Amino acid sequence: MRTAYSPSTANYRPALEMARAGQPPMFDVPERAQSVLDRIQATQLGTVETAQDFGLAPLLRVHSADYVDFLQRAWGQWPTDRMPSVALPQFWPARGSGLVQRPASVVGQLGYYAADSIAPLVAGTWAAALASAQTALTAQRWVTEGAPAAFALCRPPGHHASADQMAGYCYLNNAAIAAQACIDGGAQRVALLDVDYHHGNGTQRIFYERDDVLFASIHVDPLHDYPYFIGHADELGRGAGLGYNLNCPLPPGSGWAVWSTALAHCMDRISLFRADVLVVSLGVDAHHADPSGSFKLSSADFTPIGQRLGALGLPTLFVFEGGYAVEPAGLNVVNVLQGFEAVAAQSSRRTRS
Repeated sequence: MRTAYSPSTANYRPALEMARAGQPPMFDVPERAQSVLDRIQATQLGTVETAQDFGLAPLLRVHSADYVDFLQRAWGQWPTDRMPSVALPQFWPARGSGLVQRPASVVGQLGYYAADSIAPLVAGTWAAALASAQTALTAQRWVTEGAPAAFALCRPPGHHASADQMAGYCYLNNAAIAAQACIDGGAQRVALLDVDYHHGNGTQRIFYERDDVLFASIHVDPLHDYPYFIGHADELGRGAGLGYNLNCPLPPGSGWAVWSTALAHCMDRISLFRADVLVVSLGVDAHHADPSGSFKLSSADFTPIGQRLGALGLPTLFVFEGGYAVEPAGLNVVNVLQGFEAVAAQSSRRTRS
C-alpha cells in the first residue's frame, strides 16, 4: 500500500495544551507520525511518497474562502503585545443567535473561527495544515486512478474542523476534502467512516445536509467526553441528508466486544449505501494506552478492523487522525492497513480464479 506523507510537518510542534493542568505540550507531536512511518518501513508495507501540491481549489470545495484566507494570514497579523509564541482565542460569539458579524480585528476573528481553545495558531500552523490536506489529496488521487487502497499520513489531523471553524488540533478537514475530491473526480456516492475515539464533529457538520456522502462514526458518547454537544445517535442528517448520518456513541471504557458491534452496524449501513469509494478517518486513539481516551482496544484488535473494512471490497482511502500514545500508534495503524490488505488480496485471488 502506498503512503503519502509530507516531511515538512515534522517541523510542526504546536504549543501548550490549554485543556490540561500545567499547560503541557499538545498531544499532537511529530513523534506520533514518526512512529507510524517507522512501522511502515519496518514491515515493508509499501512505498512512502512525498505529497503533491494540488493548490487551494480542492480546499475551497469544503472550506469557506474567508476561513482559508484567515488561516493563511492570521499569524502574520497577530498583535505583538500578546503572547509571542501562540495565538489563542479569548472571545467567542454566540453564533446561533443569527446576529453575529465577522470582526475586523484578527483577535476577534480568532474567536469567530475557533470552536474551542485547543486548536492554537503558531508560526507553522498554516504550512502544516496545508501540507496535511495535500497529503490526503495525494493519496486520494491514487485511489481515483485505480489503486485499491492508499494511506494518507496526515498531521495535523482534520476531522474536528468544519467548513469555517478550527477545533481539537484540526484546521483543515483532510478526510472531508478527500471525500469531496472523490465526488469531483466522478464518484457518485462516498462513504466516510470515522473510527477515531472522538466524534468527527467537523465532518458531520460539512456533510449533514447531503445524500452523496454517508458519514458514519464510532466514538465515545459526547455526554462524557470531547467534543461534547454533538455526536448523538439521534443526529440523522437534515434535508437531503436525512438518513445519511450515522452516529454510534459508546460508553467510556468500552472494549472490543462493544466497539466491534458498532463497527458491524456501520458496515451494514455502508453496504446498503452502495458507495463507490470508502474514506476512513483512521484515528487509533481507541487504544487502551491513549492519553486522550478511555476505550480499551488492544493493538491486536486493530487487525480485524482492517480485515472487516477490506471485506467491503471498496476502493479505500485511509486518512490518519488521532492516536496520541506515541509508541503503539505505528503498530495500531499498520495493523489496520495490513489487515485490510490481507483480506483484499484474498478477494483478488478469488476474483482471478
